[in-house]
Amino acid sequence: MATIREVATKAGVSPSSVTRVLSGHPNVRVELRERVLAAVREVGYEPDLVAAGLRRGYTKTVGMVVNDILNPVIAQMIDVVESELRQAGYGVLLANSHGQAKNDVENVRLLQQRRVDALLAAFSDDTNPDLPLALSALTIPVVLLDREIEPHEFSGVLSDHRGGAMLLAEHLVSRGHRDIAMISGSLTAYPSRSRVEGVEAVLARHGIPLRPELCIAGRGSEEFGSRAVTRLLEDARPPTAIIMGNGNMGATAGVIAQLRSRGVQVGQDIALAGGDDGPLLALHSPGITAIARDVEDLARRAAALVLQRMEHKRLGGHTVLLPTRLVIRPSTEHSVEVASFAS
Repeated sequence: MATIREVATKAGVSPSSVTRVLSGHPNVRVELRERVLAAVREVGYEPDLVAAGLRRGYTKTVGMVVNDILNPVIAQMIDVVESELRQAGYGVLLANSHGQAKNDVENVRLLQQRRVDALLAAFSDDTNPDLPLALSALTIPVVLLDREIEPHEFSGVLSDHRGGAMLLAEHLVSRGHRDIAMISGSLTAYPSRSRVEGVEAVLARHGIPLRPELCIAGRGSEEFGSRAVTRLLEDARPPTAIIMGNGNMGATAGVIAQLRSRGVQVGQDIALAGGDDGPLLALHSPGITAIARDVEDLARRAAALVLQRMEHKRLGGHTVLLPTRLVIRPSTEHSVEVASFAS
């Protein structure tokens, strides 16, 4: 790898002159700047941006912790955040927690050691008591990505999952459903926790209990979705409606495949709805009712917020709550009298 000394020799100047040119010093002659930059290109010199940044007190890098990089919603957020921050001159250093709470804390510390300028996080477990301690120890801005941590001292951008789930639950109750099941992601994360709270609140208002045996939570995968449906359909009093509260498309595919293998017709034998809309739900026949939100807008706002916090480090915690909406499709249109399907 070429060095500054080699650039200086090639340009016929001192190493300090090369440093002044590369650091963007204003008092440099145009002729000198052009000669140094030509030498940089000729010898193939690549500056150590991290080292240079550390000397100035920044690295132009934002750390990002995510719960599961295989989740399409998370992948979409990463794509938007990376694009927005790149336009602002920042790179993204990504750490995947693989759905493990202990990895959340380890990743925070890892990114701290890498001297990132700020942290964006969609943790696996935002109820982990070790997280607030780890985050409070940071001297950089922290922005939560669709996560909620007590106490509310950290900035964040959230989707109104509770409100969306309430709209969906009201819709199902209006169709006569009383035995409503939920297959959700881990309740240690804000999105799934909020959806369950929303459904439970609506059912309570109508005097309908949310039966514990019909609520199954876990890390999304096709196998998880398939096993959850098997358990629900084999219950002594099976549900007439299932809400897939997990945004993971693998879990959704598992649910749909298991229903199909048992000859259960969505929209006729059972109502099916999604807690997070996506192409699979819209393209399924019949189309599947779902809670929709603008994931790109959420990620874009989170990127803007972290840039704002880096520029104004004395700002206090600030939370943005974005709306959700209900998209009604044929999977929930029929009213129900009693569930009947082969188990």
